[in-house]
Amino acid sequence: MTALLVVLVLLLIVVAVVAVVLGMRARRAERQGESTAGTPQDPFGTGDQDSLRGDPRALKAGDIVEIRSTTYTVRGSLRLDEGGWSWSEHLLDDSKGTQVWLAVEEDPDLILTMWTPVTGVGAPGAPTIEHEGRTYRSGESGSASFRSEATTGLDAQGTVRYHDYEAADGALLGFESYGGAAWEATAGEKLGRYDVLIYPTAD
Repeated sequence: MTALLVVLVLLLIVVAVVAVVLGMRARRAERQGESTAGTPQDPFGTGDQDSLRGDPRALKAGDIVEIRSTTYTVRGSLRLDEGGWSWSEHLLDDSKGTQVWLAVEEDPDLILTMWTPVTGVGAPGAPTIEHEGRTYRSGESGSASFRSEATTGLDAQGTVRYHDYEAADGALLGFESYGGAAWEATAGEKLGRYDVLIYPTAD
């Protein structure tokens, strides 16, 4: 009789422990569901691509970026903001010292653009600009505040004016003026997600 009583007590203890564990798991799952329920998920998100090719939104100085088989190092970054709209531009250079800028923004999809300095274009303002056989039409323009990280050749923070033009074939021509300086022109090329491969360095 005593042995039977001991067995019953042990069974009750086991049942109580299992109930507590299951209850804790259920509450944890409910909390996790609540934490993600309010966060919209993009059905076309690039999570898988980011895990395989690196996340352009996380680029920082020292990272290695491969664009169409050319390898660059991130020298520095600009974090820009225009009325709450933010994006980044990263100064890259290769083993030959060639420098380009990689712009990263979301609108809402991820947009990657490589900008290469050009000369002899003049200043923005006209409805159209002719350059190297293309006619570029005036597009977005405005001004933004920026914060500089690592090596960019610019002040730690300031403002920039910009004016973008686009040709019929999608080629871009951009103008920027930092802190009221003369306009600088760059030719822009839109990149696909698979054009860019990132090798992040440790923080």
